[in-house]
Amino acid sequence: MGGVAPMLPQWAWDLIEPYLKKNLATRGVERPTRRQLLDEFGRVWPEFTATIMVQEPWMGTIRFKRLVQLRSGEMDPFLEDPKKFIGDRFGGGKFKMNLHHGMHFVNTKNFKPEGLPIWKDLPELPEE
Repeated sequence: MGGVAPMLPQWAWDLIEPYLKKNLATRGVERPTRRQLLDEFGRVWPEFTATIMVQEPWMGTIRFKRLVQLRSGEMDPFLEDPKKFIGDRFGGGKFKMNLHHGMHFVNTKNFKPEGLPIWKDLPELPEE
């Protein structure tokens, strides 16, 4: 992280930094400084969401059941300890987290906490 985005753990910064660099390159900044990356992060972060889904068997294949969508201001507990956050709320299984900036896909990361599949009894989050 190198002080670029102090509120994010390294794993999250690693997912977001390429998106910030791409945004800046689109605007003609090919080699952004740490300050430019931080400014871009500050500009886009309020519109970030993280959607957490779980892989479940479905009609002979698999699908991803949407469980929760977190806005940037709600993400701290998840960012601090994603496996604990997911495990405490949804139990064990194969989970996928998709990051978006508005309608733009940013990145994805998988998590596999241990535990009983609490998520099986939870309703699916509807698409927005």
